[in-house]
Amino acid sequence: MTQTPFVSTEIATQPDLWRQVSNGFAQYGGALPKPGQRVAAVGCGTSWFMAMAYAALREDNGQGETDAFAGSEFPAGRAYDVVVVISRSGTTTEVLDLIRATDVPTVAITATPGSPITELADHIILLDFADEQSVVQTRFATTTLALLRASLGEDLQQAAADAETALTLDVDELAKLEQVTYLGTRWTVGLAHEAGLKQREAASAWTEAYPAMDYRHGPIAIAQPGRGVWIFGTPPAGLLDDVTATGATIVHHPDLDPMASLVVAQRVAVAKSLALGLNPDQPRSLSRSVILD
Repeated sequence: MTQTPFVSTEIATQPDLWRQVSNGFAQYGGALPKPGQRVAAVGCGTSWFMAMAYAALREDNGQGETDAFAGSEFPAGRAYDVVVVISRSGTTTEVLDLIRATDVPTVAITATPGSPITELADHIILLDFADEQSVVQTRFATTTLALLRASLGEDLQQAAADAETALTLDVDELAKLEQVTYLGTRWTVGLAHEAGLKQREAASAWTEAYPAMDYRHGPIAIAQPGRGVWIFGTPPAGLLDDVTATGATIVHHPDLDPMASLVVAQRVAVAKSLALGLNPDQPRSLSRSVILD
């Protein structure tokens, strides 16, 4: 590509967007789940991974039982107080079908005014200022997660500052890795899955993602020189030594908020895509939304 991809510009806006939703949380927060409520968080693809992160964070913050599901896998009939639905386009078939089928109150977070989800959900949180031109999701997903973290009482100012640092790091060598496996614990497992998806989407690259403790139960077998193991958050005891012994490159940003490390991973995905002569804004076989007959 001769011009800067939309996705690169969108990635760079994330620190300001995180501050915006954190500082303005009061205007969004009323519809979100209250402490003690039993919550399901759902989405598809990237949105599902943000739901996974939110669910773990909410439970770890003592806010109440929270489960995360891909939209197609929501267990009809299970008792919840609120279902939080994440959908950038507001048109994804699985989440619309879920809202139609459930009697549980629904809160939808979307970037698209006037989309079908705005007519179906009980409450709407519109983050249209975080929408994207690129098919590949970056800033809508992380801005949604920033909002959800703010709803749990977190201060996102340091995360935003860390994201600014993430925008300055050199990613050229990381983009040359043949293969990367992303690892996380608790809420960062969702970030690991999202980081892997970004490289698969933008660069058609071989990536995998696992809970960090599960990595040594088989997946470590593919680690070798020229491949990477990217760790979000604090690695379990002994993991770094085990990966070092394989010769694989360890990628770890202990001084950055894990969402800022995801920003680095987004940039690596774009760099790898461009190095391969691909278009990171329009990955093959993908569209903005999956709409089924």
